[in-house]
Amino acid sequence: MKNLPLHWKIMIGMVLGVLFGLGMTQWDNASTPEIHEGAKFIKDWIYPFGEIFISLLKLIAIPLIIASLIKGIADLEDISKFSAIGGRTIGIYILTTLIAVTIGLGIVNIVKPGTGISKETLDRLVEANQTDKSAAENVEKKIMTAKNTKSSGPLQFIKDMVPDNIFAAASKNGDMLKVIFFTLFFGISLLLVDKEKAAPMKAFFDSLNDIVLKMVDLIMLISPYAVFALLAQVIVSAADPEILFNLLQYAMTVLFGLLLMIGFYMILVYFFTGRSPIGFLKAIAPAQLLAFSTSSSAATLPVTMERVEEHLGVEKEVTSFVCPVGATVNMDGTSLYQAVAAVFICNALDFDLTFADQLTIVVTATLASIGSAAVPGAGMVMLVIVLQAIGLPEDKFAVGLALIFAVDRPLDMCRTVVNVTGDATVAMLVGKSVGKLGEPKVQNWDDNYDAVK
Repeated sequence: MKNLPLHWKIMIGMVLGVLFGLGMTQWDNASTPEIHEGAKFIKDWIYPFGEIFISLLKLIAIPLIIASLIKGIADLEDISKFSAIGGRTIGIYILTTLIAVTIGLGIVNIVKPGTGISKETLDRLVEANQTDKSAAENVEKKIMTAKNTKSSGPLQFIKDMVPDNIFAAASKNGDMLKVIFFTLFFGISLLLVDKEKAAPMKAFFDSLNDIVLKMVDLIMLISPYAVFALLAQVIVSAADPEILFNLLQYAMTVLFGLLLMIGFYMILVYFFTGRSPIGFLKAIAPAQLLAFSTSSSAATLPVTMERVEEHLGVEKEVTSFVCPVGATVNMDGTSLYQAVAAVFICNALDFDLTFADQLTIVVTATLASIGSAAVPGAGMVMLVIVLQAIGLPEDKFAVGLALIFAVDRPLDMCRTVVNVTGDATVAMLVGKSVGKLGEPKVQNWDDNYDAVK
């Protein structure tokens, strides 16, 4: 066990977490069957360790972005190089998002999972959601958030990028775009001042970056135990298995689309970088597994950056820009899911979609992904925006979200894996295009973690 690569340790932790969660679901109090003792035990004594792990990753996300991005820009020594990296990054992210939405629409129109749901099943799903007060409140909250987002002006996205207080912005991971804007502004200014005067500040951020990366290594030592806790909680909090079975076709449609998207990434890696797709997946496996466990691109960002730089060979000046930006604006998995979910809901509710509506889904899902919070559940908010754009009556929003709410959590976990994989892919493509893709610094997947044990 000691000599196993990190990604295998995480996978073992995931499997044991699922098995433990399934076992604990059988531990009910016979005298009070409405109380699930197993679920309560996991919530009180197991899940907090998973929450601590996620908090640790979020804790270093902002310092990592600031240190690595400033260091990366300062190392460029030429503002034109930064322009090239920035332009190619945004362009490739938009392109992959469009492809993801198109794949989702293509699959859902072929499979048509929403047409097979009977009215009785639909009523039962809605009733199950309505009896769960927390779920119903969650659905309503996401609808209100989406309405507020839609009511904003056309330039609200740009306005929201510019902070009026960097310390306030840095205190919330949800304001990552504001932190990136300030960091880019600071880094470019550092690049433009006299080198001799900038040297002390550059040395400070070089040192800070090394320290934060070592913090990532230390945090990753507990990752197998953390994913055990996280997956156990997911299992004991799952919805009624009979209801989940009625949504299996929809879920399988989403999963198939996500697998196709990962296959697309592997093709890009092979043809544009010449690297082995299998080696690529092995290198980012820990980041993928953490993305699956946490459902958060932001929480996974420190690990993603470490794997891309150390294990894929992308130089820091590229990694420090592409990955933080990707965690905020690159939501390929989420966009694909929105396309499938929107058509699925419309089919189930007998709401006809025209070809123009399908094009609206492509455009809206792509634009909605930009600036979406890189946290669990953000996809549901984006989905409401897409449903509003195609004209679904507002009185059906709650019904539509309740329809897919039961399987949203596991699908959220899966689409976050695709989001993170897309960030790593684009980092390699941009690195190759600007001559910043070299050999991996770490050949053995666990070398850097062995050093801190």
